Amino acid sequence: MVTQHDIEIYLDDCGFPFERIGEGIWRVESPENNVSNIIISYADPILVLRVKLMKAPEKNREPFYERLLKLNAKDIPHGAFGLEDGQVVLIDSLQLENLDRNELQASVESLAFTVAQYYTELKQYCE
Repeated sequence: MVTQHDIEIYLDDCGFPFERIGEGIWRVESPENNVSNIIISYADPILVLRVKLMKAPEKNREPFYERLLKLNAKDIPHGAFGLEDGQVVLIDSLQLENLDRNELQASVESLAFTVAQYYTELKQYCE
């Protein structure tokens, strides 16, 4: 089983700047993609990665949610968009039992890339 200490070693080995912000909770950055708010939570038996993107739009809700569902269906290799307390989030979860550094790195990079790729487009629905 991967421990919290192992997670920190993996993050360090991958070169991701991170800060421990609570017991089993880290804020991770992906400088390549200009993303600094990936939150990783150790919740045995899984590791949850979450990025808050924006407040859900008041207008244009139906086309916005349709776009999120379409992105979830075919364009996002790791994770999915969702809603949490009125916020749009991008979330992924990984099983701790067999987690390795490469899997964690792929998940962080995929979330960061997805944010960099789609944030501007999705933000337009909120205007």
